[in-house]
Amino acid sequence: QVQLVESGGGLVQAGGSLRLSCAASGRTFSSHGMGWFRQAPGKERECVAAIGWSGGSTYYADSVKGRFIISRDNAKNTVDLQMNSLKPEDTAVYYCAATSSGSVWTSPDHYDYWGQGTQVTVSS
Repeated sequence: QVQLVESGGGLVQAGGSLRLSCAASGRTFSSHGMGWFRQAPGKERECVAAIGWSGGSTYYADSVKGRFIISRDNAKNTVDLQMNSLKPEDTAVYYCAATSSGSVWTSPDHYDYWGQGTQVTVSS
């Protein structure tokens, strides 16, 4: 069982930066692939970034490539999402998720554990 708690959301102006952090409980964190998803009102949940168990493999959605960076620290059981050059269209609830597989997955169906979400609002 893995429990995930996100932090770091908030309100920021366009062009600004935020860093989201996800703290995981459990002794198996280093074996899990991790992902950051977001869901805006009326839209489907989408994967913005994902990282494999070792941190050697990553995925970024085209909409965030070059602006967001996902990283993990297996010693601290954390996975972070550094978000730069934020745009109003980045506004959403952001969720941290863990998959039982150590691989990189982009579909929410592959993720077994979810955090409660943190709101990110980017004003224009």
